[in-house]
Amino acid sequence: MQRAIIHLDMDAFFASVEQLDDPRLAGQPVIVGGSLDRGVVCACSYEARAYGVHSAMAMAKAVRLCPSAIVRPVRKGRYQEVSRQIFAIFGEYTDRVEPLSIDEAFLDVSGCERLLGTPPAIARAIIARVKQETGLTVSAGVAQNKFLAKLASSRCKPAGLLVLEPEQVDAYLLSLPIEALWGVGPKTAEQLHRHGIRSVAELRQLERSSLETRLGQLGGVLYELCRGRDEREVERPSEPHSIGAEETFTADLSAAEDLNRELLQLAVKVSGRVRRAGLRGRRLTLKIKYADFSQMSRSRTVAAGLATTDPVFQTAKRLLLDHRQGQRPVRLLGIYLADFVTETSGQQALFADDQASKRSLDAAIDTLQERFGDAGIKRATLLEGSSSANRRKPPR
Repeated sequence: MQRAIIHLDMDAFFASVEQLDDPRLAGQPVIVGGSLDRGVVCACSYEARAYGVHSAMAMAKAVRLCPSAIVRPVRKGRYQEVSRQIFAIFGEYTDRVEPLSIDEAFLDVSGCERLLGTPPAIARAIIARVKQETGLTVSAGVAQNKFLAKLASSRCKPAGLLVLEPEQVDAYLLSLPIEALWGVGPKTAEQLHRHGIRSVAELRQLERSSLETRLGQLGGVLYELCRGRDEREVERPSEPHSIGAEETFTADLSAAEDLNRELLQLAVKVSGRVRRAGLRGRRLTLKIKYADFSQMSRSRTVAAGLATTDPVFQTAKRLLLDHRQGQRPVRLLGIYLADFVTETSGQQALFADDQASKRSLDAAIDTLQERFGDAGIKRATLLEGSSSANRRKPPR
């Protein structure tokens, strides 16, 4: 049976949600990202892209390129809420869904024709459902494997559908530049250019052994991709290797009070994400980046596992106290949990009544943040006398 893969990718997702929620932004150049001095662009509307703005660009440069841009902060909770709606729609058509990010996924619809129609018909139905139920647009690529499906969706944005039938693959691929292949970044492209290879057609003339000699393991991958071959399966999500969050500050922090307040904010976010996954992390890693961009990471193992805010905060605070290098100004802090066990397994915490009270507080915060996002509710400690409360870039 011929495999049928759909790659679905929301169009300018964060910026489109901002335009959806504020109709005054429709048709305007919108940039979603951090602060203007040290932030980066997380997403931008197609109107902003026309000025050369793109994701991961420094916000200062983006605003220089597009002075008329309307800048909006990242609202992660809102984007997650819309993402859940979208993925619920995906899941109605197949249980073989592999999320790639908050706004894109692979769907394996092989063998679904009898119930749902042809793969292109399924893609069209999903596009229509997403538009009808969320007001947003999604682009879709349909092909026999993941590589070709993703390639197709990237070539029909925004709001497009491109179907690559098996007999069309060669004609389509051979006309593309080598940069269209997965794994060919600027350095690899430059290396191939030096050998006179600029198109997929030219790349296909090389033997596998020649490519592997020049590019190592990547050479073998590109040998297959330039022939349209990709045997990877669509994989359902597995347990995460780590769950975390980090903050880069627009002004470097030195005061212990400010650093501890930032750690608590991170602990609230990370513990909430771990609880929503039904997990506890037995290893906590603290990441510190100093003003000179040097960084360090230190870890501590907690046998019973961490899932409530206060133990996460206290463990991170102790790591910071033990391993911070003098009074050097800090540019970034991050907390990551790993080595997971399920919420109900492992050792039970002592002082159960106290822990139950803290879990109840965390549960209440989770409920409100689920509805309103990370900014929906804050502990009083995060609001009182913070000299850094307005100096954070959006979390990653």
